[in-house]
Amino acid sequence: MNDSLHVTRLPLRLTADPRRVIARPFLPGSRARIAAILDRVDSLPEAEVSSILSSVLADYHLRHRNIRGIFRQHYAAAIAWLAGPARTEPDDERRLLAGAYFSSEYSLESVALFNPSMVLHPDQNGVPRGAARFVLSLRACGEGHISSIEFRTGLVDLVDGEPRITLDTPPRFATTPRPVDDALYDKALYVPKLGEMKAHSEGANPVLRLLDDQFTMSDLKDAIHKCRPKEGASTPFKELADSMLWLAHSNYQLEFSPDLALSERVIFPVSENESRGIEDARFVRFTHPDGRVEYCATYTAYNGMRVLPQLIETTDFRHFKISTLNGRCVQNKGMALFPRKIGDDFVMAARLDGENNYLLRSPNIHFWNESKLLRGPKLPWEFVQVGNCGSPIETDKGWLLLTHGVGPMRQYWIGALLLDLEDPSRVIGELSEPLLTPCADERDGYVPNVVYSCGPMRYGDHLIIPYAASDSHTSIATVSLPALLAQLTR
Repeated sequence: MNDSLHVTRLPLRLTADPRRVIARPFLPGSRARIAAILDRVDSLPEAEVSSILSSVLADYHLRHRNIRGIFRQHYAAAIAWLAGPARTEPDDERRLLAGAYFSSEYSLESVALFNPSMVLHPDQNGVPRGAARFVLSLRACGEGHISSIEFRTGLVDLVDGEPRITLDTPPRFATTPRPVDDALYDKALYVPKLGEMKAHSEGANPVLRLLDDQFTMSDLKDAIHKCRPKEGASTPFKELADSMLWLAHSNYQLEFSPDLALSERVIFPVSENESRGIEDARFVRFTHPDGRVEYCATYTAYNGMRVLPQLIETTDFRHFKISTLNGRCVQNKGMALFPRKIGDDFVMAARLDGENNYLLRSPNIHFWNESKLLRGPKLPWEFVQVGNCGSPIETDKGWLLLTHGVGPMRQYWIGALLLDLEDPSRVIGELSEPLLTPCADERDGYVPNVVYSCGPMRYGDHLIIPYAASDSHTSIATVSLPALLAQLTR
């Protein structure tokens, strides 16, 4: 570690809690098997239905908010998947019991709670003078290595001139939202992405002509139905239709109930391209030229075979818009948005080739086609690869960009670069030694010998660095910002 800089590790450790569970739909096997389960439930005597349901509700009502509502949703999902002849609608108790058979618990953090980013909370009402409320985003990893986004909230203040972090205790429940059914899609964004997927063929044009500049999923399905060739015609239309629907499903909106605490809200994979995980969200408080503030995050969608960078946008951490990123520079992992435009462009740090740090510029936040090499592996502790550790922090000396380097034994270290304020493609300072390295009690875990952050937060003259240790737990370190800038500009 950099001996000339005093980095303070705070006495705080967030560890995985296997009791944080959500209830997911469970549809075992084929339609015939689902129908058989429904038939078995239908065959039960009424008294036995009541007895079994009472036992299930007693076991699970304290583990989930509105367990009855969950059972009803999952029963409806099973019936929709069955897609056969209409069945006789059972009474409410039998419907609830059937829903329980089509439900299962998933432990969000049973493996790890890691890769955090920290931003100012959008609501600073009631905060003591001099303190600041923050939102900490975390990657939760459970069975099957499926990752989701969780949140924690807390306060940072000063005690004897040094930062103190106080985390709020999260609620007992963890809750996922349902996607917004009537979300609007922007045709101007949809069509170019369709072209990138090699799906904007002649067959797509009749469908697209039926869509307005903004359309819903129902509009798209209706347009596809109207343009579908007659049954038996030789055509690749089904493949085209699947691609068009897949792209729409990859862009969606989520809305949480207003009565849920922020740390109860969980963003769990929804679309096919993130079916195996939502990884490493890098949140940033973005200020538009007109002064409007929103929170943006890039994350890595993983479907088990490939990764795809995606974008989250929110103003209140209750309503979330998720969309695909487009362009030839949308590759690999670790895209991090700057907190404001520079000139007329949005700017990102990224690692396009898996090895070097690049700078991306674009007039449109959804399309990225312009890149410039920023810096590659240079020092012994980063000879394997370099990347960013979240969005840069603006200072009067330049843009402070935390980096990660990979060295011997695939050990991860955190370093720092200073970029020119007006031309961030110009590196004007760098640390010759790591800012943060794994200490003795941080080296063991799911992925050993790793310290990694997805985004620090500035608090006055201090830099607050939430970081993951060996892909297992999360800790927080602080460093004097003037001292760090002095090192970078020396």
